[in-house]
Amino acid sequence: MSKSVVDRLKAEFAEKILSSHDEHGDDEVVVAPADWVTVATYLRDDPQCAMQHFIDITAVDYPEREPQLPRFDVLLLLRSLKSGFRIRIKTRISDGDQLSTLSSIWKGCNWGEREIYDMFGIVFEGHPDMRRILLYDEFEGFPLRKDYPIEAAQPLIPYREVDGIEKLAPFGKEEGQPWNRIDWLNRLKGGDKQVSPAIGVQQGQRSSLSSTAISKPKDATRGEA
Repeated sequence: MSKSVVDRLKAEFAEKILSSHDEHGDDEVVVAPADWVTVATYLRDDPQCAMQHFIDITAVDYPEREPQLPRFDVLLLLRSLKSGFRIRIKTRISDGDQLSTLSSIWKGCNWGEREIYDMFGIVFEGHPDMRRILLYDEFEGFPLRKDYPIEAAQPLIPYREVDGIEKLAPFGKEEGQPWNRIDWLNRLKGGDKQVSPAIGVQQGQRSSLSSTAISKPKDATRGEA
C-alpha cells in the first residue's frame, strides 16, 4: 500500500514531515518549502519508493488563511511505475515567496509550474522559462486566485506574429464571428427572442427556456405562462 511510502518518508526525514493523512484513500504528506526538492528527489531515487512517474503539479488558493498561514498550497502528485503506489506531497507558501523548481527532476514539471505561475502568480525559483503559458503577456492578474475580480476586463490586443511560432491567422468576417464578439444586449433590445435566461431577464423578456427563478421576469403580474 502507499502507506508504506509515507512510513518510509517519516523514517528518513523524521521532523521534516510536518503532517500526513490518508483521507479518502489518498496518502498525503506535508513538508516545508525548504524541504520541497529534497523530499521530491528522494521519492524519485529511493529504490523502495521509486516514484518515477510525475502525474501533476498544481496549486490551491486559500486567501482567508492569511496572515496566520500562507495562502497557497502547492501539490505534487507522483506514482511508482514499479509498485503502482501513489502519493501527494504538499507545501504551503505565502504570496510573493518563491518555491524551488522541480523541472530538473521531472521534465513534466516545466509546463506544470508555468501553468501555476500563469494562474496563481507563484514563481518557481530556478525554472528555465518562467513566463505565462496560457494567457498573453498583457493579461493583468492571476485568474485562479480566489480574490481575482469576476468583473475584471482585460486589455484586448491585436493579432501579432511571434518569432519561431507558426500559427493560424484569425478568422475573417466572411468566415464567421466568434460568439463572444456578438453584442447580445443590443441585438435583443426591443425583441422577444430568448437566447439566455439571464440576458432575457435584463431585457424584460418572458421566460421560455426553463422554470428556474432567473428565467422568470421580475414582474410576475403580467400573467405569462
